[in-house]
Amino acid sequence: MRVRDAVEADAGALASMTERPEDVVVDMIHDRSVRVAVEETASTEGATDERAVSAGDPSVGEDTQPGTVVGFVAFDVRDGTVHVTTFGGDGTAVRRLLDEPVRFARREGMSVEAVVPVDEAISETIGAAGFDAVGSGPHIDGAPTRRYRYDPSEDG
Repeated sequence: MRVRDAVEADAGALASMTERPEDVVVDMIHDRSVRVAVEETASTEGATDERAVSAGDPSVGEDTQPGTVVGFVAFDVRDGTVHVTTFGGDGTAVRRLLDEPVRFARREGMSVEAVVPVDEAISETIGAAGFDAVGSGPHIDGAPTRRYRYDPSEDG
């Protein structure tokens, strides 16, 4: 599995994971830090220079993004806290992807917060990534949520 910055060509895959319209996902890719996990086959490993993709190299086009997107995480910074705004995909990919906002927060001396639906599988995944439940969150579309926090300063 390889992690890279999301590009517009990933919008269809992310839209299917979030059940959101593709144009909304394109806006998310432009407005937030969005990382994707890509499962590569033996024939595509190493086919893309990840540094060129991350740097926005225009010579790296859609057709050079091999593999299948198996997860994503979107995050931004507000009020000195890294906020995970959405994520999706298989549990292994999501756990790996949650390392991305945590790494950023650690480097910048910030905490990470996420508000997620109350769901046993999601709770297990985010807990395995080191997040602690810190209380209930707001109801979103009538459904209860739980607030999670990761404080890198508590890592020791």
